[in-house]
Order: sequence, then C-alpha cells, then structure tokens
Amino acid sequence: MSGVEVTPLCDAVGPMGVAIRRPLAEMFPDSGLQDEPWVLHFHCYLIRDAAGRLTLVDTGIGDEDSPAASWAPVPGTLAGELAAVGVSPAEIGTVVLTHLHSDHASGVVADGRPAFENARYVLQQAEVDAAQGPVLDRLLTPIKGQLHVVEGHAEVSPGVHVHHAPGHTPGHQIARVGDVAMTGDLVLHPVQLADPAIRYAYDDDQEAAARTRAEVLAELRAEHAILATAHFGEPFLRL
Repeated sequence: MSGVEVTPLCDAVGPMGVAIRRPLAEMFPDSGLQDEPWVLHFHCYLIRDAAGRLTLVDTGIGDEDSPAASWAPVPGTLAGELAAVGVSPAEIGTVVLTHLHSDHASGVVADGRPAFENARYVLQQAEVDAAQGPVLDRLLTPIKGQLHVVEGHAEVSPGVHVHHAPGHTPGHQIARVGDVAMTGDLVLHPVQLADPAIRYAYDDDQEAAARTRAEVLAELRAEHAILATAHFGEPFLRL
C-alpha cells in the first residue's frame, strides 16, 4: 500500500518464566523440537499511513506489576520504542489488540489509566465476551470508554483491516495493511510455518487454532504476503 510505513517495536526479549515454561516438545507436540531455551521476542507494530494517521498493533507486556509479570520479562519498553521513532502515546489514533493475553494487551494501561488516551481500542466481540479475571478488571475495564468492538472483518482505520482468526483465543484477530499481515499468535514458532497442523499447548482451542492457522497461512502464501509476527526473532518474513 503506497505511502504506508510499518515499523516493528520490540517491547522485550526473553524466555518464558517458570510459571508457565514447559519443554518445547510439550508446548508443540509432535513437532520434533528439542528441549532448548525458547527465547521470545515481544513485537508490537506501528502503522503510519500516507496522511500521518497512526495505528498501533498490540501493546506488549506492560509494567512491573502487569498481568504478564508472573512469566514475561517485564517491564516492557514500548514507550521508549515509540519515543525512538518520534511518536508520543497521545498521537496514536487506533490500537488494535490481536487478543487479550497479557503479553499483547498489558500495555493498554499506565498507572491504571488508558496509556493511549486519544485512541480507539479495537477488539473482536468474542474476545470482549470471554474476558475475565485480571484481564477484565485491570486491562479491559479502564479502556471500556474507548473500546471499538467489531465482529469478523472490519476496516478500523483507512487501509487497516482486521480479520477474526479464532483458536488461540475466541476473539483472536490479525491485522492487515497492504501486503503486511500482523499475525499476533496465529503462529508462535517457525516450525508451524512448515506444518500448520502442529499445535501449541497454550491455544485455547487447539483444533480450531490449527485449522485457522492452515487456512490463513494458505491465503497469505497465495498473496506472497509479508508476515509480521509477534514472537519470532526477526519481525518480518515474506511467504
């Protein structure tokens, strides 16, 4: 898409904490992966269109006491990453949350208030409906006045589209702009690119996630799209 910039923002790098860490062979059954350290990169993405409008996809792991603190390398550095590219939180007009897992959504708040005070926060209806516990109380409730809830496919900013891609969570979605697809947790590990049927232990519905992964990756491959992944070492990958 002409005139659009997609900038990766690395919120953190590190392994899963002991609270949820399991051997790779258990997290990705039948994958053939050896039990070696899995170092995750926690990527968010900034979209700047030709008119200067700013959209942020995912908000990272949050601060020291965020819901992600039990297992992720908090605090995240998203604010510093934005500052490094000359963007203040108040300039963000749209925040797309691929889903409400704590490593993707904890940065929606700062000191209990919306971190992006002028933004609409885009979520799928199914994700809002499934929210509970600390995610509901600490992340969703503070931004409820700025929620933009969609169902299925929607254009949420000029040229920026979201598509429901359930399985990892009920309302998991990906974001598209031009030939770039910001895939959230559609694909967790590169081994799933070679075989989308390889399941991930922390998918809410492993069967649905595998089916969605196969369907979406087939569509993206047919388009020779660029994947912008959440957790791979390199943020971009052309299919």
